[in-house]
Amino acid sequence: MPPEPTHARFREWFSPIVHLSSNFISRVGVVLVTIGGVLWLYLLPMALRGEVVHPYIGILIFMGLPAVFFGGLLLIAAGIAIQKHRELRRGVYPAKFPPLDFNNREFRHLLLFVGIATMANIVIGTQLVYGGVTYMDSVTFCGRTCHTVMKPEYVTYLHSPHARVACVQCHIGPGASWFVRSKLSGVHQVFAVLLNTYPRPIPVPISNLRPARETCEQCHWPARFEGNRLVIIPHYATDQANTRTTTVLLMHIGGGNGQGGIHGAHVAAGVRILYGADPSRQKVHWVEYENTRTGKKLLYVDNQTHSATIHFQTGRSMDCIDCHNQPAHQFHLPNEAMNTELAAGRIDAQLPYIKREGVALLKASYRTQQEATQSIPRALTEFYRTKFPVVAARQQQAIARSASALAQIYRDNVFPRMKIGWGYYPNNLGHMAFPGCFRCHGNLHLAGHADETLTQDCTVCHNPLAIQSPNPAILQQLGLTGTQPQGVNPGQ
Repeated sequence: MPPEPTHARFREWFSPIVHLSSNFISRVGVVLVTIGGVLWLYLLPMALRGEVVHPYIGILIFMGLPAVFFGGLLLIAAGIAIQKHRELRRGVYPAKFPPLDFNNREFRHLLLFVGIATMANIVIGTQLVYGGVTYMDSVTFCGRTCHTVMKPEYVTYLHSPHARVACVQCHIGPGASWFVRSKLSGVHQVFAVLLNTYPRPIPVPISNLRPARETCEQCHWPARFEGNRLVIIPHYATDQANTRTTTVLLMHIGGGNGQGGIHGAHVAAGVRILYGADPSRQKVHWVEYENTRTGKKLLYVDNQTHSATIHFQTGRSMDCIDCHNQPAHQFHLPNEAMNTELAAGRIDAQLPYIKREGVALLKASYRTQQEATQSIPRALTEFYRTKFPVVAARQQQAIARSASALAQIYRDNVFPRMKIGWGYYPNNLGHMAFPGCFRCHGNLHLAGHADETLTQDCTVCHNPLAIQSPNPAILQQLGLTGTQPQGVNPGQ
């Protein structure tokens, strides 16, 4: 007897499946399988070309779609098993199944259902993928929809140099693996928000943040030679005239390929810096410097640390965030913020004692931001009405504009609901308001040489061309008025 053709055996095997899959559970599974399959085909070229730049797309391709696809297969199998059990129990399970052709009503319905589901998934699914991923990558999603507790970070982000960089590009970066890590590590934070047990303020630094070399360096290239940069810093006195002086620095930024300067010393090729510090990273106990190109290796310690015990301690490999610790969330101090706003003209420097009164009003205690928004303009207006009635009468608009700018400074930097006051978050870029550079430089001595410290020579990082000068000669020589701050140092 000749063997049965392969297609005949396939039809004999597949006919019961077609018959038994005509149930609600299996059809839901068919929908999920087609969704997973269609979206996988839609996103497959992107994955093959290595263009999965958004973490949400990566998680969709590598975790979401497989879960949907195989979940659908399980539902199809479960629906078939349940349907077969029901028909056998009721005694209606067919002994012979109709052929798989277009005369078979169940087969026609199955093909029609799969066809309609596939077309619908192509139209709807692609739109949902695009819209969903775009929304989840947006600042609105990160700062407002999902993370309302992060209002201080969201507000400061909007006024930062990185205001056009999506949150996920820095906090997660490309690929799916770090997306999974960040979300798993944040599960307890979700419950903390739901139960209202989250810390106030949110503590920093974030110990499990992705290394800066995998995020910052997607845009910033450490090996790029930056050379020297002129920095003009305005200062306004607290006298009646709000006397302006200017500090001019020539910053030696250098580069990362051994060209010297700040970057050359810290991120040059072959340079490896390891350090030990307290959890806040504001108190550095020891620093180990190694240059694999030159073979130089030095250990610096503070007075309370014994070099022999350091190899038992866990150190942190220094990266961008150790100095640029507020690249997108800059919390300013009252004096610094006032200087910037006065130089920009948003606060009128012609108003007598505006610097003194503005700083005092900013430092005053307010229970809420709303109270500050109402109290600051009222108090400033009252000051000029009682102390300088002529100014109050003639410069009402200037007073109102300045008062509004003062209130905005407060709203951008102080968040009573999260218990964030002035100076809670240190800024390590510089060394005026916070230790910053001096956490290491001048504070640590070479192991075995108590009189030799990690250099504190000012000219290594910058040359002071003018220090709080009323009219710096260097600006005149360069044809600059210094009216606007150029490259204001956040540490000032």
